[in-house]
Amino acid sequence: MDIHNTTEDIVFSVVQTIFNDIEKEGNPGGFCFCDQCRMDTICYALNRLEPHYIVSNRGITRIERDGMQWQQIEADIATLVYKGLRLVNHFQRPTAPHDGSSTPGVEKSEPSFDIPTIIGRLFDGVNFAPVSGVTVTLRREGELVAMRNPNWQNPYTLISNTPGTYTFWPAPIPAEAADIHQTFAYSLKIEGPDYDPLTHFFKIPAVSKIQTISSYSLDRTFKLPDLYLFPPGEAEQNG
Repeated sequence: MDIHNTTEDIVFSVVQTIFNDIEKEGNPGGFCFCDQCRMDTICYALNRLEPHYIVSNRGITRIERDGMQWQQIEADIATLVYKGLRLVNHFQRPTAPHDGSSTPGVEKSEPSFDIPTIIGRLFDGVNFAPVSGVTVTLRREGELVAMRNPNWQNPYTLISNTPGTYTFWPAPIPAEAADIHQTFAYSLKIEGPDYDPLTHFFKIPAVSKIQTISSYSLDRTFKLPDLYLFPPGEAEQNG
């Protein structure tokens, strides 16, 4: 099934045009044009726009027919992009390089194991409410697991606006060749001031491939069972 959101095309095009125009003008505002700031600007706009999906060339034809409408949409998107650009540059991600360099990683031409996104939930073992303020650390063979890019943190601290849920997207693991089946053992260490520490062990099977997955997908997730945290001594009292 091939479904395409044409709004993404317009946003990407508008962002590219605006960034190019600012650079030609000498960038008097001192904006950062690194890949991370570009992506954050694009996400800012897309999260505030309605998607427009097509499934065939008829959808493209309809867009061409409604040219005047799309011109207005492009103008509205440009206004949104300028606003997003200013906000993104004011609140730049401290984990991303802003000097034009890219994050190092496994090249697409090299065989590697693509580990799926790891997702899980944590609850209070007494009142069953989702918890926040605890830190989850992902390790493999005793070592801290590197993430796909700096936007994914390890250790990960659960915050109040995403209570109970933690996520990790491990970087690809280099392989000697393609089509190798291997199982990787991981551990989670969960710590918080109001709870006894908890360690959870699990394994993820993977097959090495030449091409690596470059974008996040909800279809490629490894869901862990719900875990429950208890105040100090509470677990022993309840047996």
